[in-house]
Amino acid sequence: MKNSQIQELLQSTIKSKKIVNGYMFSGSGSTKNYEFAKMFAKMILCFKQEGTSCNDCTSCIMFDDDNHPDYYEINKDANESIKIDEIRELQERIIEKPITSLKKVYVINNAEKMTVEAQNCLLKTLEEPPEFITIILVSNNENTILTTIKSRCTKVAFTEENARELTEEEKERYEELEKIFGNVEKYLSIDLLNKLDVLYKDKDNIFENLDFINEIFIKKVRYDTKYLDYIDYVEETKNKLRTNSNYDMCIDNLILKIWE
Repeated sequence: MKNSQIQELLQSTIKSKKIVNGYMFSGSGSTKNYEFAKMFAKMILCFKQEGTSCNDCTSCIMFDDDNHPDYYEINKDANESIKIDEIRELQERIIEKPITSLKKVYVINNAEKMTVEAQNCLLKTLEEPPEFITIILVSNNENTILTTIKSRCTKVAFTEENARELTEEEKERYEELEKIFGNVEKYLSIDLLNKLDVLYKDKDNIFENLDFINEIFIKKVRYDTKYLDYIDYVEETKNKLRTNSNYDMCIDNLILKIWE
Protein backbone atom coordinates (compact mmCIF):
# COMPACT_ATOMS: atom_id res chain seq x y z
CA MET A 1 0.00 0.00 0.00
CA LYS A 2 1.03 3.60 -0.53
CA ASN A 3 2.02 5.56 2.57
CA SER A 4 -0.98 7.89 2.22
CA GLN A 5 -3.32 4.88 2.17
CA ILE A 6 -1.65 3.37 5.21
CA GLN A 7 -1.93 6.63 7.14
CA GLU A 8 -5.62 6.85 6.31
CA LEU A 9 -6.14 3.24 7.37
CA LEU A 10 -4.38 3.76 10.71
CA GLN A 11 -6.29 6.97 11.42
CA SER A 12 -9.60 5.23 10.70
CA THR A 13 -8.59 2.40 13.02
CA ILE A 14 -8.07 4.86 15.88
CA LYS A 15 -11.32 6.76 15.24
CA SER A 16 -13.38 3.57 15.10
CA LYS A 17 -11.64 2.13 18.19
CA LYS A 18 -10.89 -1.10 16.31
CA ILE A 19 -7.28 -1.39 17.45
CA VAL A 20 -6.21 -5.04 17.62
CA ASN A 21 -3.57 -6.67 19.80
CA GLY A 22 -1.09 -7.59 17.06
CA TYR A 23 0.18 -5.88 13.90
CA MET A 24 2.87 -6.77 11.37
CA PHE A 25 4.33 -3.73 9.59
CA SER A 26 6.25 -5.29 6.73
CA GLY A 27 7.77 -4.33 3.42
CA SER A 28 10.81 -5.53 1.55
CA GLY A 29 13.22 -2.65 1.21
CA SER A 30 10.86 -0.14 2.80
CA THR A 31 12.33 2.41 5.19
CA LYS A 32 8.94 3.67 6.36
CA ASN A 33 7.49 0.78 8.37
CA TYR A 34 9.38 1.60 11.59
CA GLU A 35 8.50 5.31 11.28
CA PHE A 36 4.83 4.43 10.83
CA ALA A 37 4.94 2.01 13.77
CA LYS A 38 6.13 4.84 16.01
CA MET A 39 3.52 7.20 14.58
CA PHE A 40 0.75 4.64 15.15
CA ALA A 41 1.96 3.97 18.70
CA LYS A 42 1.79 7.68 19.49
CA MET A 43 -1.73 7.88 18.02
CA ILE A 44 -2.89 4.91 20.10
CA LEU A 45 -1.52 6.42 23.32
CA CYS A 46 -2.76 9.98 22.67
CA PHE A 47 -5.36 11.08 25.22
CA LYS A 48 -7.65 12.65 22.60
CA GLN A 49 -8.06 9.54 20.39
CA GLU A 50 -9.03 11.62 17.35
CA GLY A 51 -7.34 9.54 14.67
CA THR A 52 -4.06 11.39 14.90
CA SER A 53 -1.69 12.48 17.65
CA CYS A 54 -2.55 15.91 19.07
CA ASN A 55 1.08 16.70 20.09
CA ASP A 56 -0.27 18.72 23.04
CA CYS A 57 -1.46 16.22 25.64
CA THR A 58 0.79 14.79 28.35
CA SER A 59 0.96 11.47 26.52
CA CYS A 60 2.21 12.99 23.25
CA ILE A 61 4.75 15.15 25.08
CA MET A 62 6.12 12.18 27.01
CA PHE A 63 6.25 10.11 23.82
CA ASP A 64 8.24 12.79 21.99
CA ASP A 65 10.62 12.96 24.96
CA ASP A 66 11.15 9.17 24.81
CA ASN A 67 9.74 9.01 28.32
CA HIS A 68 6.31 7.37 27.96
CA PRO A 69 5.66 4.73 30.66
CA ASP A 70 3.19 2.83 28.45
CA TYR A 71 5.50 2.51 25.44
CA TYR A 72 8.34 0.02 25.09
CA GLU A 73 10.39 -1.11 22.12
CA ILE A 74 13.04 -3.63 21.24
CA ASN A 75 15.21 -1.99 18.61
CA LYS A 76 18.34 -4.02 18.05
CA ASP A 77 20.90 -3.48 15.33
CA ALA A 78 20.01 -5.40 12.17
CA ASN A 79 23.06 -7.61 12.68
CA GLU A 80 22.05 -8.68 16.20
CA SER A 81 19.56 -11.38 17.11
CA ILE A 82 16.64 -10.82 19.49
CA LYS A 83 16.89 -13.48 22.15
CA ILE A 84 14.33 -15.16 24.37
CA ASP A 85 15.44 -13.25 27.48
CA GLU A 86 14.48 -9.96 25.81
CA ILE A 87 11.01 -11.29 24.98
CA ARG A 88 10.63 -12.55 28.55
CA GLU A 89 11.46 -9.08 29.83
CA LEU A 90 8.85 -7.66 27.47
CA GLN A 91 6.30 -10.17 28.79
CA GLU A 92 6.96 -9.05 32.37
CA ARG A 93 6.13 -5.50 31.34
CA ILE A 94 3.05 -6.55 29.35
CA ILE A 95 1.13 -7.91 32.33
CA GLU A 96 1.33 -4.52 34.10
CA LYS A 97 -1.66 -2.27 33.44
CA PRO A 98 -1.23 1.10 31.69
CA ILE A 99 -0.02 3.97 33.84
CA THR A 100 -1.17 7.06 31.93
CA SER A 101 -2.89 5.99 28.69
CA LEU A 102 -5.74 3.59 28.04
CA LYS A 103 -3.41 1.16 26.29
CA LYS A 104 0.21 0.02 26.22
CA VAL A 105 2.15 -0.32 22.97
CA TYR A 106 5.19 -2.49 22.27
CA VAL A 107 7.23 -2.25 19.07
CA ILE A 108 9.70 -4.93 18.02
CA ASN A 109 11.87 -3.55 15.23
CA ASN A 110 13.72 -5.94 12.90
CA ALA A 111 11.39 -8.64 14.19
CA GLU A 112 12.85 -11.16 11.75
CA LYS A 113 15.93 -11.16 14.01
CA MET A 114 14.04 -12.97 16.77
CA THR A 115 15.41 -16.45 17.41
CA VAL A 116 12.96 -19.34 17.08
CA GLU A 117 12.92 -19.63 20.88
CA ALA A 118 12.11 -15.92 21.19
CA GLN A 119 9.32 -16.22 18.63
CA ASN A 120 7.75 -19.18 20.39
CA CYS A 121 7.90 -17.24 23.64
CA LEU A 122 6.19 -14.22 22.02
CA LEU A 123 3.56 -16.50 20.50
CA LYS A 124 2.22 -17.30 23.98
CA THR A 125 1.50 -13.62 24.53
CA LEU A 126 -0.12 -13.16 21.10
CA GLU A 127 -2.38 -16.14 21.77
CA GLU A 128 -3.79 -14.67 25.00
CA PRO A 129 -2.91 -10.97 25.12
CA PRO A 130 -4.20 -8.58 27.78
CA GLU A 131 -6.92 -6.45 26.22
CA PHE A 132 -5.01 -3.23 26.84
CA ILE A 133 -1.88 -4.07 24.83
CA THR A 134 -0.89 -3.68 21.19
CA ILE A 135 2.25 -5.30 19.82
CA ILE A 136 3.66 -4.04 16.52
CA LEU A 137 6.22 -6.22 14.75
CA VAL A 138 8.32 -4.34 12.20
CA SER A 139 10.09 -6.38 9.55
CA ASN A 140 11.69 -6.04 6.13
CA ASN A 141 11.83 -9.82 5.73
CA GLU A 142 8.90 -11.67 7.23
CA ASN A 143 9.90 -15.01 5.69
CA THR A 144 11.82 -15.96 8.82
CA ILE A 145 8.89 -15.18 11.13
CA LEU A 146 6.74 -18.11 12.22
CA THR A 147 3.46 -18.49 10.36
CA THR A 148 1.69 -18.93 13.70
CA ILE A 149 2.85 -15.44 14.71
CA LYS A 150 1.92 -13.84 11.37
CA SER A 151 -1.53 -15.39 11.51
CA ARG A 152 -2.20 -13.59 14.80
CA CYS A 153 -1.22 -10.18 13.45
CA THR A 154 -2.99 -7.77 11.14
CA LYS A 155 -0.56 -7.17 8.30
CA VAL A 156 0.18 -3.67 7.01
CA ALA A 157 2.31 -3.96 3.87
CA PHE A 158 4.55 -1.05 2.84
CA THR A 159 6.02 -0.27 -0.55
CA GLU A 160 8.49 2.39 -1.61
CA GLU A 161 6.87 5.59 -2.85
CA ASN A 162 8.44 5.25 -6.30
CA ALA A 163 6.04 2.44 -7.24
CA ARG A 164 5.82 1.62 -10.93
CA GLU A 165 2.80 2.37 -13.11
CA LEU A 166 0.30 -0.48 -13.52
CA THR A 167 0.40 -2.29 -16.84
CA GLU A 168 -2.73 -2.26 -19.00
CA GLU A 169 -3.50 -5.85 -17.94
CA GLU A 170 -3.17 -4.89 -14.24
CA LYS A 171 -5.39 -1.85 -14.74
CA GLU A 172 -8.06 -4.07 -16.31
CA ARG A 173 -7.97 -6.46 -13.35
CA TYR A 174 -8.13 -3.57 -10.87
CA GLU A 175 -11.10 -2.01 -12.67
CA GLU A 176 -12.91 -5.34 -12.79
CA LEU A 177 -12.41 -5.86 -9.06
CA GLU A 178 -13.44 -2.27 -8.31
CA LYS A 179 -16.76 -2.76 -10.10
CA ILE A 180 -17.48 -5.71 -7.82
CA PHE A 181 -15.98 -4.78 -4.45
CA GLY A 182 -16.75 -1.08 -4.77
CA ASN A 183 -20.45 -2.06 -4.75
CA VAL A 184 -20.28 -5.28 -2.77
CA GLU A 185 -23.41 -4.53 -0.71
CA LYS A 186 -25.75 -4.93 -3.68
CA TYR A 187 -24.85 -8.56 -4.38
CA LEU A 188 -26.39 -11.70 -2.98
CA SER A 189 -23.71 -14.23 -2.03
CA ILE A 190 -24.33 -16.43 -5.08
CA ASP A 191 -24.15 -13.39 -7.39
CA LEU A 192 -20.87 -12.39 -5.84
CA LEU A 193 -19.38 -15.85 -6.24
CA ASN A 194 -20.47 -16.00 -9.88
CA LYS A 195 -18.69 -12.73 -10.68
CA LEU A 196 -15.33 -13.66 -9.21
CA ASP A 197 -13.66 -15.77 -11.86
CA VAL A 198 -10.82 -13.25 -11.68
CA LEU A 199 -10.00 -14.59 -8.21
CA TYR A 200 -10.77 -18.27 -8.69
CA LYS A 201 -8.96 -18.71 -12.00
CA ASP A 202 -6.07 -16.28 -11.67
CA LYS A 203 -3.99 -18.06 -9.03
CA ASP A 204 -0.71 -16.63 -10.30
CA ASN A 205 -1.83 -13.09 -9.47
CA ILE A 206 -3.89 -13.79 -6.36
CA PHE A 207 -1.78 -11.78 -3.91
CA GLU A 208 -1.72 -8.77 -6.20
CA ASN A 209 -5.49 -9.09 -6.72
CA LEU A 210 -6.08 -9.26 -2.97
CA ASP A 211 -3.92 -6.15 -2.56
CA PHE A 212 -6.12 -4.43 -5.17
CA ILE A 213 -9.22 -5.39 -3.19
CA ASN A 214 -7.80 -3.89 -0.02
CA GLU A 215 -6.91 -0.69 -1.87
CA ILE A 216 -10.58 -0.48 -2.86
CA PHE A 217 -11.71 -1.07 0.73
CA ILE A 218 -9.28 1.52 2.10
CA LYS A 219 -10.94 4.16 -0.09
CA LYS A 220 -14.29 3.21 1.45
CA VAL A 221 -13.10 3.22 5.09
CA ARG A 222 -13.49 6.99 5.30
CA TYR A 223 -17.25 6.55 4.74
CA ASP A 224 -17.87 3.35 6.72
CA THR A 225 -15.52 1.76 9.26
CA LYS A 226 -16.97 -1.72 8.65
CA TYR A 227 -14.46 -1.92 5.80
CA LEU A 228 -11.72 -2.23 8.40
CA ASP A 229 -13.14 -5.71 9.09
CA TYR A 230 -13.16 -6.47 5.36
CA ILE A 231 -9.48 -5.51 5.16
CA ASP A 232 -8.74 -7.94 8.00
CA TYR A 233 -10.62 -10.72 6.14
CA VAL A 234 -8.43 -10.17 3.08
CA GLU A 235 -5.25 -10.28 5.17
CA GLU A 236 -6.44 -13.48 6.87
CA THR A 237 -6.97 -15.00 3.41
CA LYS A 238 -3.42 -14.09 2.40
CA ASN A 239 -2.07 -15.80 5.51
CA LYS A 240 -4.07 -18.95 4.81
CA LEU A 241 -2.90 -19.07 1.21
CA ARG A 242 0.71 -18.72 2.33
CA THR A 243 0.27 -21.87 4.45
CA ASN A 244 -0.98 -23.78 1.38
CA SER A 245 -4.59 -24.01 2.54
CA ASN A 246 -7.11 -25.14 -0.08
CA TYR A 247 -7.27 -22.33 -2.62
CA ASP A 248 -10.97 -22.40 -3.55
CA MET A 249 -12.03 -22.80 0.07
CA CYS A 250 -9.99 -19.75 1.05
CA ILE A 251 -11.68 -17.62 -1.61
CA ASP A 252 -15.12 -19.05 -0.75
CA ASN A 253 -14.59 -18.20 2.90
CA LEU A 254 -13.45 -14.67 2.11
CA ILE A 255 -16.47 -13.94 -0.07
CA LEU A 256 -18.92 -15.37 2.44
CA LYS A 257 -17.39 -13.36 5.30
CA ILE A 258 -17.64 -10.14 3.31
CA TRP A 259 -21.20 -10.88 2.21
CA GLU A 260 -22.38 -11.77 5.73
